[in-house]
This record gives sequence, structure tokens and C-alpha cells, in this order.
Amino acid sequence: MVQNKFHKETAYFASGCFWGTQYHLGKVKGVDSTHVGYMGGNLNNPSYPEVKTGTTGHVETVEVVFDPTQVSFEQLLRLYFETHDFTQVGGQGPDIGSQYRSVIFYCSEEQKEMAENYIGKLFGMGYKVATALEPAEKFWIGEDYHQHYYDKKGETPYCHIYRKIFTD
Repeated sequence: MVQNKFHKETAYFASGCFWGTQYHLGKVKGVDSTHVGYMGGNLNNPSYPEVKTGTTGHVETVEVVFDPTQVSFEQLLRLYFETHDFTQVGGQGPDIGSQYRSVIFYCSEEQKEMAENYIGKLFGMGYKVATALEPAEKFWIGEDYHQHYYDKKGETPYCHIYRKIFTD
């Protein structure tokens, strides 16, 4: 079977403040673009001031568009788990609220199954995984000042610190 060299895939990851998630995932070879925004809520075109109240149901989310011939969803999934506290319920670090939950919004049954597999591996390693799996919905892109925040500031994330978990 011939692979279409122009085929791109999309993944959606939420792990607390979207700045740190975008910072790490955006640096992976094969990732074409990342955008921060909001998913999972009940309000059309939400703004950051609305989402940060925790009343809209939205979660701060990163959209990752990638070339599967250069990086796999599995590689992105591993990095996602290795750059946040997937055991924390109700937020990440000092960011508390439903808008900062750990969620993988899957775009296909294949993504869902792979995420379930990794959550199972983590449980097998003794972790109590709080990450939710939900089907991807409408992604609302966030405000310009949130896009690539750490790169603009020349800083690194304070909440999303890389730590190796998977050894295989």
C-alpha cells in the first residue's frame, strides 16, 4: 500500500494549562502545527475569561496536527503522559478546576484503543490514572496571546516538566 505523503492526522490533548502541553508537543519532529484552545464544553466560541470560570464545561486543549510518516500518535501519547501529572484529579499543579483536567479527546477508535492501552500500562505500573478519554468535539481555537506562549516569552513550563516513565 502506498502512503500518501500529504496525509496528516490530528490529536487533541488536555493536561492542565495548555501552554506547557503545546510547548512540549510542538517541539516533536513530524508535528506540523499546534494550537491551543477549548474543547468539550456547552458554549459556542468560548473566550478564555469564560472558560477559566470552570462553568462552561470546556477544557484547555491542544490541537496537534502531525505527519504520521514522521511521528506516530503513540509517540505523542507517550510524551503527553511524560509531561504532566496524569494522576491529579481536578486540575494540574496549581491550576485547579474542571477546565484543567487531564483528557485525551480521541479522533478515531484507533486513537481511543491506543490511549486505553497506555492507561492500562500505567495502572499496571501502579499509577492511579485520572486521565479521561472523550470523543473529540468542536475545537475552539484560543486567543492569539495564548498561542505558543512560552516560545514568545522565551521561557519553559513550570507545570509541565518532562519525566521518563516508559522504558520500552
